Amino acid sequence: MRRSMRRLVGSLLFLLSVTGLPYLLYLLLLKLWNPQGSPAEKRPAEPTVSIVLPTYNEERIIENKLDDIVTLDYPMQKVEIVIVDSSDDKTRELIREFFANREHPTLTLIEEGERRGLAPALNDAYEAATNEMVVKTDCDSKLAADVLREAAANLADPEIGAVTGRNTEALGGSEVEEGYRDVQAHIQTLESHLDSTFIFHGPFSAFDNDAIVSVDEDSIADDTELALKIRKDGDRVVFDPEIEYKEAAHSTFRKRRQQKDRRAMGLIRLLWRQREMLGAYGAYGRTVLPFNWWFMIISPWLIMASIGLATLGGLAVSGPLGLAVPGAVTGFVALGSREKLGSLQVAYSLFDTQVSLFRASLKLLDGEGDGTWEIDEELREVYSE
Repeated sequence: MRRSMRRLVGSLLFLLSVTGLPYLLYLLLLKLWNPQGSPAEKRPAEPTVSIVLPTYNEERIIENKLDDIVTLDYPMQKVEIVIVDSSDDKTRELIREFFANREHPTLTLIEEGERRGLAPALNDAYEAATNEMVVKTDCDSKLAADVLREAAANLADPEIGAVTGRNTEALGGSEVEEGYRDVQAHIQTLESHLDSTFIFHGPFSAFDNDAIVSVDEDSIADDTELALKIRKDGDRVVFDPEIEYKEAAHSTFRKRRQQKDRRAMGLIRLLWRQREMLGAYGAYGRTVLPFNWWFMIISPWLIMASIGLATLGGLAVSGPLGLAVPGAVTGFVALGSREKLGSLQVAYSLFDTQVSLFRASLKLLDGEGDGTWEIDEELREVYSE
């Protein structure tokens, strides 16, 4: 019994140490280097811009989003808005009314007869975009006034083919999401200074039009997939914390979980499909991608295995008292999901992400995952406030 217990404890300690090692290495890099600002050689630039906006039944928020775009600090005579719409409500009518007496920006409206999924719609929109810089944004996000100028300054660097920005506020208020995204912003800044970042963000991403390629039609991580393929073709893809936006967030734990699970599924599947990039493409393939593989694919399974081993060990030694381990985890999750952990809330946000990644792995193994996206009235309500 004692020998078995020692082996169990040893295995648990090994799993925990192996799980945490890559994070400690990244933390050490952040502490030693502490990179700040954009990794690009930014200089003022004013290219022509195509803003791509996918829409589906957005009648409650489309006018607010278009108002947000036309009030950006950028000459609208240099801007076209490419909207690809598959709505069956009044979205198209409202779009036409908005542009009816407006000379600038110009409108290209692609009307889909049926919903085919987000990736095919975006591929059509990117193909229709005619200007030098192509920006992808979402209807339920709000952009800082200077985002186009900041993005253009990044893309003026000839090494940069794409740039994404930082979510500065979760509209609707979620400390869980904000805590994780603050950590993510530091990591993405580091990755961008090393070479390129992996994750790109749907609320705002900008691309050199000449660098754009098609994404897989079943993609559920279209922004990140496009950026990854641009890096694969030789350009760097970076995160600039000076590009700021706000994104609507779910207020309930269940809806946040569904949203995070879906995003996690897309990222995991993309990493697997592009696994041949590991070890290649400079520091991107030798450092950035391996870390994201660890964080998104390997670490969640090790953490769940550690919890399982700790539970088994506790039951073997203390009988029913061994249930204290899953009880403690359950309590941690219950308090964290209600944002009542104080200084430990950031730790919970990271753990919560690992849980979503684990759940996403299981769903992918079960064959789930397609390219359609569902309308959520709560997010529209948050955005319209």
